[in-house]
Amino acid sequence: MKQTAFPSNPLVAGDFAAVDAPGNASAHPVNPVDRAIESRQSMREFLPTPVPRATLAHLLELASRAPSGTNTQPWKAYVLQGTSRDTLVDKVCQAHDSMRADPALAGEYREAYDYYPEKWVSPYIDRRRENGWGLYGLLGITKGDKDKMHLQHQRNFRFFDAPVGLMFTLDRVMGRGSLVDYGMFLQNMMVAARGHGLHTCPQAAWNGFAKIILPHIGAGEDEMLVCGMALGYADESALVNTFRTPRVSAVEFTTWLD
Repeated sequence: MKQTAFPSNPLVAGDFAAVDAPGNASAHPVNPVDRAIESRQSMREFLPTPVPRATLAHLLELASRAPSGTNTQPWKAYVLQGTSRDTLVDKVCQAHDSMRADPALAGEYREAYDYYPEKWVSPYIDRRRENGWGLYGLLGITKGDKDKMHLQHQRNFRFFDAPVGLMFTLDRVMGRGSLVDYGMFLQNMMVAARGHGLHTCPQAAWNGFAKIILPHIGAGEDEMLVCGMALGYADESALVNTFRTPRVSAVEFTTWLD
């Protein structure tokens, strides 16, 4: 399968020399940063193609250029490949199956911040439902089909077959503002990946198994799990990867104060 990467240094590449010229609206469609952002989506099926360690190290260096309050740089990253990845997958999938058999175990492995609200309200619950049923509908999973739902949810804990899994942690002493910093770090990571022909899927689903994950990756007692991420070359032919979530237009969430 052909893998197309963006220019390694688009800021000096001739094709993009006029991108930032004032008033040059016609240049926007070929802006490499725009292309990287717009082509980023959460992929849910990956090829087994290995990702070189040098590439992963480069992406992490790029991600580290994210801004953070007073330059605290609160992120910590753990890269899982090979045996470390596969062993974690086995541990968490087994726990996930156990939770299905005994729902009382649901809180046994959780040790993380509240990612979602305690009470859902519109328009957020509406978008959540649209997203969930849009994906499940594409895959032929109907409401009430708990077996298929369980298996699809478990795809998270297999990193969607991506050869690289990442876990990101934060020192517990840090304030909630560091989660804002972390979001920018993660976005840098995902957009930089696109520049190298790679795709990602950020995953909050792992947070429910923090008590399994943190010891496995060797995180200290002072660290909490922020999220996981699958990274690799996407299987562009997979049906699930044709699913692209909609976005509300900026017109709807922007107020202009002149």
